[in-house]
Amino acid sequence: MDWSQNKALRDAARDGDYGRVIRQARKAVGLTQRQLGEACGLSQSAMSRLEDRGVGTYNMTLLASAASHLGIPPNLVGLADHDRNGNSTVERREFLAGVAAIAATPAITPQPLARPEWDSGQAAALRVATTAFRRLDATVASRDLTEATQSHVRLIQRVASQAPDASHKARMAAVGSEAASLVGWLAWDMADHGSARTWYGSAIKAARTAGDPLLSAYQTGSLAQFEVEAGNTAEGLRLITRARRQLGADLPAIAAAWLASIEAVAHATAGDDRATERALRTCEQNTARVSREDPPPWPWVFSFDERKVASCRVVCGARLGRPRWLASTKDITTALSSGHEKQQALLTLDVASSHLATGRLDSGFALATRALQDGMRLRSGRVVERARAFRRTYTSPTPPGIVRDFDSLLHDAYL
Repeated sequence: MDWSQNKALRDAARDGDYGRVIRQARKAVGLTQRQLGEACGLSQSAMSRLEDRGVGTYNMTLLASAASHLGIPPNLVGLADHDRNGNSTVERREFLAGVAAIAATPAITPQPLARPEWDSGQAAALRVATTAFRRLDATVASRDLTEATQSHVRLIQRVASQAPDASHKARMAAVGSEAASLVGWLAWDMADHGSARTWYGSAIKAARTAGDPLLSAYQTGSLAQFEVEAGNTAEGLRLITRARRQLGADLPAIAAAWLASIEAVAHATAGDDRATERALRTCEQNTARVSREDPPPWPWVFSFDERKVASCRVVCGARLGRPRWLASTKDITTALSSGHEKQQALLTLDVASSHLATGRLDSGFALATRALQDGMRLRSGRVVERARAFRRTYTSPTPPGIVRDFDSLLHDAYL
């Protein structure tokens, strides 16, 4: 079927109503909502909600799955076309051309880009680039990503300045919020706390402009997580309360689980056993509900599963440092199954702290040494600073050789 000649589908796609595109295409090929839902791993009611969503935030993975099963060109559901290798041709063309334009333009007197043809694929293409940078963050030094991601934010701002109406401006504000949050995360990884706060603040402001409560709550929660890790637990808890208030009764399980995990770490950092236990219980209960809900909106609400809960238990145990809170072998194994090398290094340092708290000096410093080496390889200031904090927990006038070797490695981190 030649979908490109279907005017109703083209009109729905141009309006950004991808649910209507799916509904019309589904009916055209003779599938029921239940049949298409089963093919995409959804219930009939979830497919119905997708089709009735209108102009809003969609799960891109789900849209791609539905389009594939129906044989719809991806651009009709707001996705970039891909070449044979799975690379986004729209993303590559628009993103690289935009960055080149920025690089060639004087910063003091910026010239506007040529007026874009506003269609539903523009925001999606920019989001694809943001997601690509997020994936690179797992294995690439933040310093090597910062310049490119900041150029990406400037590109989004310049494209957004050409938006023809309020609807497009709001959509681009959401895209800009997601990108600014990523730059804030990279600044945090480089231990540049001042820049991190600035970027997270920009992400929150852009989310408010977008008018998306879930995005606003996510960015507020991200800032809360940063403040907790920076030692400002009272501020972190205040921001968590604000994030929950922004969502009110519409708080989805995945957001509730994530915010509860940050709250648990905040209480553990403050040494409050009971509050930590309550927050962990809330986190576990909401994580059990996640699989029964619709997939979270793409891309800034990530999956939250048992691995995340295990990671939270490991961190809380390390912060409290008391025997009954020490993480189990199962939790440690589950937590360290992440493919994100920087996160693995941070969690390994928490495990090392647990070993140190129980008198296992050699194993604690052996784990910490491995984590520090990974952090130095990835040039992660956050990992190095966490390693310094770990070292400060051990005091001895005559440290053994494994500790002296660790001190030598820490000294090398300055160079």
